[in-house]
Amino acid sequence: MSSLSSLLTPTRTKIFLAVSLVVTWSIASILPHYTPTIQAHFRSRLDGALQKIPSIKVDWSVAADEDPRDAYNSAKVALLIEPRPLPGLVPLILHMISVVPPDWRFLFIGSEKSVIGVGRAYATKHQQVIGKLDLMVLPEPWEIDSKEAVYRMMTDIRFYDEFLPGVEWILKYEADSILCANSGTSLNEWLDWSWVGAPRTENDQYAGNGGLSLRRVSAIKQVLGFQARFNDTEPEDEWFGKRVVLLPGHKVAAGVEEALAVEDVYFENAMGYHVRNGGGQDISDSVWKSPDRRKEIFEYCPELTMIMDMKLERERCPGDNGQG
Repeated sequence: MSSLSSLLTPTRTKIFLAVSLVVTWSIASILPHYTPTIQAHFRSRLDGALQKIPSIKVDWSVAADEDPRDAYNSAKVALLIEPRPLPGLVPLILHMISVVPPDWRFLFIGSEKSVIGVGRAYATKHQQVIGKLDLMVLPEPWEIDSKEAVYRMMTDIRFYDEFLPGVEWILKYEADSILCANSGTSLNEWLDWSWVGAPRTENDQYAGNGGLSLRRVSAIKQVLGFQARFNDTEPEDEWFGKRVVLLPGHKVAAGVEEALAVEDVYFENAMGYHVRNGGGQDISDSVWKSPDRRKEIFEYCPELTMIMDMKLERERCPGDNGQG
């Protein structure tokens, strides 16, 4: 009886062992659910960042239990990041939607002001209702209020895991870039490539200027899996370029013949144009200085007038030679 009493008598050691067993069993029960919990956290942050689909009157019915986004390929996303509430954002997005193959979805990431500006148009509300377009304001601590902030975001693997889950191809375009409707090439013809954009020179070994570029997320994640960009260094497209070209098994555009867009080097029948800051002092003379070349470009891609800071020919000063 005394031995039984000693067994039942609580001691510090027995209490410690009992607590240890409870903690061990608790951890063991949590581990199988750890990954789904993380995934649910990512999904919650994504859903929180996405703007709610607007309530507007449409001429067709959308089933309450169906997600209209399921009608598109979730692996293909055209991405525009712009914190400024620019007046040309809505026309640009709608134009790109009409030119990009119909299985692609569109994502606009902006500030509160720029998202409100884009979201108030009936045409963009329509695109949201049919699942084609999402508008997103990123939660803290993410920032997009400067180029460096965007560079940091685009070189952070968490951005892709949290806000672009399941995406494999990104068409990244900016407020000063556009695809040309007269192009005879489909964006889907480039899906075998890991990175393609605009060349800086005719023989550029990496034609990947990022203002209008197609990127493969698996290649991006492969780079970010073993290297990290230092803050306040080179732009994200240049940083990726030096690394993606070295990845075995990945196709990266080089030179003019493999380029997607025109920026500093002109070539005929480009899929699109990136005009830095909409023109001004930053554009390339080799592309834009000649009046005949400009005429040729605008006849092929008249939608460039949507994104360029332009003036009428009759506004030129007397004696202007037209070279610019």
